[in-house]
Amino acid sequence: MTIKFGKSEELKTAQENWKNIAMKEDSTQEEQTNALQAYMNALQDSVAVSVRNQVNDEMLDRSILQQRGQNVLTSKETKFFNAVVEQGGFTDDEILPITTQERIFEELVNEHPLLDALGFTDLGAMTRYIYTDDVTGAAVWGPLFGGIAGQINATFKEKQIGQNKLTAFAVIPNDMLELGPVWVERYVRQTLVEVLSAGLENGLVNGTGTNGQPIGLMKNVDPDTAAVTDKTPEALTLTFAPSDKGEVVVGELYEVVKALSTNVAGKARKVLNKIVMVVNPVDAIGVQARNTIQTANGAWVTSLPYNIQVVESEEVTAGKALFFVKGEYIAVTAGGYKLKKFDQTMAIEDATLYTVKQFANGMPKDNKTALLYNLDIKFTPAVPEV
Repeated sequence: MTIKFGKSEELKTAQENWKNIAMKEDSTQEEQTNALQAYMNALQDSVAVSVRNQVNDEMLDRSILQQRGQNVLTSKETKFFNAVVEQGGFTDDEILPITTQERIFEELVNEHPLLDALGFTDLGAMTRYIYTDDVTGAAVWGPLFGGIAGQINATFKEKQIGQNKLTAFAVIPNDMLELGPVWVERYVRQTLVEVLSAGLENGLVNGTGTNGQPIGLMKNVDPDTAAVTDKTPEALTLTFAPSDKGEVVVGELYEVVKALSTNVAGKARKVLNKIVMVVNPVDAIGVQARNTIQTANGAWVTSLPYNIQVVESEEVTAGKALFFVKGEYIAVTAGGYKLKKFDQTMAIEDATLYTVKQFANGMPKDNKTALLYNLDIKFTPAVPEV
């Protein structure tokens, strides 16, 4: 079960500050540590309060479930988190149970539509990813008992996921251990989902490919030098302007679909029902307003031509729209969630700090995996009748 907690302005500000400092090339280790500490302090307060508020409400339900023979945790999870409670925390280099890791990954994808749209994949214990982005050849007709007349060629590439490591911090209040293994597991799981999702989404959109970061959707990679640069918006500016029968919207998005229907080598690819539009939450309102109609029975329906999926992300700058093709961006995690007691002193009272390491990586298959466009959505207020 997911812990439901409202994000305070303090938490949102601390999270944004941490992400901004982490992405700055010239930020110092001290600045990153202080920003992360402030974020974790705010996150700890929010999650801990939410957990305590739910304990009393769900205590009766837990009792009923246990009487019915239903376990909240699996036997391995119960054994693992009971040991955590008994020993007063996690031991060094402890790896969470595989079922807990699966729940973390499931919640990451379910609660963050961008990760789901990217086809975010968990490789389990593997830390190598082999893929191909160039398949050529042809199927050739021939006699039933004739020789092989056609050949399919593919260039395979390998990526070491273990080279890119996402490190987060899990702050566990000492009195949380008194609530028992079920709540320790839930608290740790929700904390990791929140921290890892912020880091992953930021990296998969804006990652520079340096300092262990993924190469984000907003970046281009020079095929000769491998230099990573920011994408330049395409010449077309999207207005979603109203028009008879929606010709403007259909025409603008046709140009987007057409541009994405070929890769950098000019080879055609199927993109119908596979295009995702990522916009800032502020712009998402404008896009929705321009593409919402009222049906004859009074219902309001929002739909984009060509079945384009709209996903919100704070990582995309306001005034921009990022389009990508599903399956053309590699986004994976590997290994396991490995916990280790933090061996440095931080100003956190009555709590234990752990580092959580997770291998992850992301990169576009080519520079046309995603295209960036400027948005210019304007609304003309109605003139009141005199």
